[in-house]
Amino acid sequence: MKKSFLGLAIASAFVFASQVAQAEDMYRGAWYVVPGATYMNTDNDLEADNGRGGFLSIGKELSEHWDIQGRLGYNRADEDTGIAGASGKYKQTALGLDALYMFSRDKFRPFLLAGIGAARNNVDYSNVGLTDKSNTSWMANVGLGAQYLFSDKFGIQADVRHQWSRADARNATRTVDADETIGNTLVNLGGIFRFGAPAPVVEEPTPEPAPVAAAEPAPEPAPAPAPAPAPVCKPQNETVTVSAEKLFGFDKANLREEGRKVLEETAAKIKANPEINAVIVTGHTDRIGSDAYNQKLSERRAKMVADYLIAQGVDSNIITSEGKGKSEPVVECEGKKVTKKLISCLQPNRRVDIRAEGTKQIGCQ
Repeated sequence: MKKSFLGLAIASAFVFASQVAQAEDMYRGAWYVVPGATYMNTDNDLEADNGRGGFLSIGKELSEHWDIQGRLGYNRADEDTGIAGASGKYKQTALGLDALYMFSRDKFRPFLLAGIGAARNNVDYSNVGLTDKSNTSWMANVGLGAQYLFSDKFGIQADVRHQWSRADARNATRTVDADETIGNTLVNLGGIFRFGAPAPVVEEPTPEPAPVAAAEPAPEPAPAPAPAPAPVCKPQNETVTVSAEKLFGFDKANLREEGRKVLEETAAKIKANPEINAVIVTGHTDRIGSDAYNQKLSERRAKMVADYLIAQGVDSNIITSEGKGKSEPVVECEGKKVTKKLISCLQPNRRVDIRAEGTKQIGCQ
């Protein structure tokens, strides 16, 4: 059987190297269709050239890591028996169900696949003395590939898979000897059209608290025989909480234009108060998704905010960033299924806190 070792090796490196990619877009239970084209490397026993065809898949995002796709494919190739006067084509129609393990829910989504189904192999050659020409049998395939989403509605999918089925065609001279399991390697490329997912919800951000003004000097105590007791000193701290949607958009870690303006204003306030000696940026997420996913996303958001504040002139020596993932929610919401209602309810948990701490003491001289 022909085996495309080079293609499989390249694709394997492509998939496993990409496992380190950070997931930004979580699954939202979308349906999608994938129409596309196929290049087929046919089994040697079929005595046929490599062929071409097309396919149509219907997919569903089942969970953070799993998709399922139903697939109908058709491929054909010219005979290549070398027998004088021979003609005809090898044709294959396959219907199967594939399970896809998704390594990421970012725009770039590498995956492994495995599937089962049925295939009809028709070895329609003339003048070669075939005793049988067609057979309908089981079908199985394994492979790997990747999706890339240009938007929430459209993307592309490419995969390489090796497909096994059974043919039933041979002649007396055994020039064609395909009466057993055959294996074809398929290279597929198609467009992804997504639908049926809840739209990202962008809520109004939590209002920024007004900056804490510098404390007025305490009035001089009235003359008295005994000195007044020293005032109780409190450190000057201020925390600004900004909605994650205002900064990043739903499930993103790249700053939006609106978010940049908020951070520019915050940076100006920090620089205007020289007594501030520490700025701690903390990222928080909601509970949708795994602990590891949310922890990494919160860290990336916090670092993005800290880097932008530094770019606006905040001293890098006083600023630090950290992520708390979904460990510190401010609201609790019922339900586990990712719906528009749940996303909206959990909005206050998706936030970034910017805490400024100063050495100046309120109520102290």
